Amino acid sequence: MGQKYNFDYVIIGSGPAGTAVAFALASKQKNRVAIIEDHAYGGCCLNTRDVPYSVCLNFSHTFARLKSFPEINGQDLHFNFPSVVLHQNQTISALGGGDTEAYESAGIICMFSHAHFIDAHTVALGKERITSEYFIIATGAKLKTGEIVGLEDVLYLTPETAIKLRKLPRYALVVGGGATGCEIASYYAELGTSVFMIEAEDRLLPKEDPEVGEAIAEYFKTKLGVKVATNAKAVSLERDEMGKKVVFSTNGQEKSVRFDCVILATGSEPELELGLENAGVKYTRDGIKVNKLFQTSAKNIYAVGDCIGGDSSTERSEYQATILANNLMNRSRLRANYRGLTRVVNTYPEVASIGMTETELKKSRIKYTKATARVKDFPASKVERIEAGFIKVMTSSTGKILGASIVAPNASMLITELALAMRSNLSIAEVADLPHISNGFSVAIKEVAEALSR
Repeated sequence: MGQKYNFDYVIIGSGPAGTAVAFALASKQKNRVAIIEDHAYGGCCLNTRDVPYSVCLNFSHTFARLKSFPEINGQDLHFNFPSVVLHQNQTISALGGGDTEAYESAGIICMFSHAHFIDAHTVALGKERITSEYFIIATGAKLKTGEIVGLEDVLYLTPETAIKLRKLPRYALVVGGGATGCEIASYYAELGTSVFMIEAEDRLLPKEDPEVGEAIAEYFKTKLGVKVATNAKAVSLERDEMGKKVVFSTNGQEKSVRFDCVILATGSEPELELGLENAGVKYTRDGIKVNKLFQTSAKNIYAVGDCIGGDSSTERSEYQATILANNLMNRSRLRANYRGLTRVVNTYPEVASIGMTETELKKSRIKYTKATARVKDFPASKVERIEAGFIKVMTSSTGKILGASIVAPNASMLITELALAMRSNLSIAEVADLPHISNGFSVAIKEVAEALSR
């Protein structure tokens, strides 16, 4: 590559997508690679979302399960809440969160600043300007707050700050019943907080099939005492002499709920404040426009991850980055294949899904056959002391997996064989032929597969 630019490749954003493509490109010693980050190296996945959420939810799920055991019933169980946050920080640090050492060891130049395009080959970092032959945008997404009034007057928590509290709130309001909202509600409720949820759609987890959200809502209600208002839209946050409250509309009426803290889990939107128009990069509110090779309208600029829209997913972002890096290094034209990519909600029971939902299949008029098994019908439910959940698989007329949903303990592990079968184009009959552990929930997959193979 020519030497008229400061770098061969500059990556904007060090989250899962940016980090994956930066390390891959830097593996070729002749490449001059830089990465720009304006928050913390490792991105939100490592510093504020995936890793700290896993720490928190692992603890809260374990604590709640211990309390549910009759063998422990009556025991005075306590926990040190600040220690949960301390464990988060220790884990983030151990994994290199906020640290540039791993990048620099790989020969990547690290810059801490907000990047703003001047033209297709130049970005401004404050008063400094750097040039590059190619840019890869991997800026991720930010919280979408919508049109809620009073956000400037009442302190609210984001999904990132909600798990950093050092004192457990008595009453928490969660606005949003998607994956993140359900995880936050689960975390607080399992530790003893009274939780109220507001969801604009008619059910929790509206991107999944109705029975998925219904199963989680029922578990929340009966086991955790979480109150849920669906078809409800947050209108405003207010403060008066009695404290803080949220006003929401439901069925044409306005109601209000008071709270100690409110968490906005209202979804995300692509982070696009980069001066993209100066570089000739086309975009909409839904994300940066890219072709199937992740190339933008500016031929030397690429984009991967949540900034291009679609479902927010660490795994999806890393996969896109790997495909892009391979194409750039080897001058190949690989395309992304999302078959078998898993969607996970880390509640208890866990939710894991692949492929199309039944709702999507019906809307697309795709013919399918389905089979469902209830968790409570298997020995593992007695071992785990849980009855909520199910396994549902949908197949084509030729026995290929079109989609699947699992609501069960360790659902993200259980669905792996279905994801592999789907990605490898195996038939459901081949899944049925595989021996399964008889006292685990995976035997339910075998039963569903056998039903679909008949």
